[in-house]
Amino acid sequence: MSGRKPLSSRNPLFYKVSVGLHRLKRRCSWYFNGESYSSGLTDDIFPYVVVSHRSLLLRKLAGTDIDLQKNKVKSLRIAVSFIDGLLVAPGEIFSFWKLVGNPLSRRGFPAGLQLSFGKLTSMAGGGLCQLTNLLYWMVLHTPLLVTERHRHSTDPFPDYKRTVPFGTGATVFYNYIDLAFRNNSSMDFQLKIWLDDKYLCGEIRCREALPIAYSIVEKNHRFVRENGIVYRENELWRIETDQESSRVLSEKLLFKNHVEVLYDVSKIPDIEVEENME
Repeated sequence: MSGRKPLSSRNPLFYKVSVGLHRLKRRCSWYFNGESYSSGLTDDIFPYVVVSHRSLLLRKLAGTDIDLQKNKVKSLRIAVSFIDGLLVAPGEIFSFWKLVGNPLSRRGFPAGLQLSFGKLTSMAGGGLCQLTNLLYWMVLHTPLLVTERHRHSTDPFPDYKRTVPFGTGATVFYNYIDLAFRNNSSMDFQLKIWLDDKYLCGEIRCREALPIAYSIVEKNHRFVRENGIVYRENELWRIETDQESSRVLSEKLLFKNHVEVLYDVSKIPDIEVEENME
């Protein structure tokens, strides 16, 4: 591999045409692939909380405009209005972009931070990946099957009050870089998402208690230098446990991460970098 960027990322016109074609292809898929997509919101709150999580709304990100983070919060509130209370019935697919739609400024989405080709930029709806990160992390703790998920190819920022393992994010870009999952079970699930003064909060609920508990474990986390470049690595495993007996039923490797670190690790306390001598 030469490592050269595709032509579409080097020429604005080709990029615009490429994006348009990808978006058209995705719209056609939504309406002609014969799948059933979840869309119904309900005010009835399901009684059993399968998993809950929350993430800090405003983070310390060196060299970034705090106003862009505040704009992100505004975009999150709009996007949440399309998802909070969503029923995902058996056989249905959740598609983030099919629900939220195009995050355009004329729809009220202000400019927020967006990571594009490894660089920070600002665009309408920037920062919505915080919501897809939250959703993806919760879905991993359920029997729901992830059918589409994309992740950043770099580690752009040092950890700040991280509560989940590195590399569990789900980046999105309207509409062809999506987060999607299918309900292959026989049970109805419900998404509850809201914002308070400090956090983006979420729950996945069910009408009945699940017989299996799901947990995510990180293994072999490290920073390693290869040919002068620092990379961050880890493995994410999912453990399934019988709720009644507490017996471990399975332990499965979900994925491995190996991405370039974009910040200066020498300025971060407690980070040790291993040297890859191979």
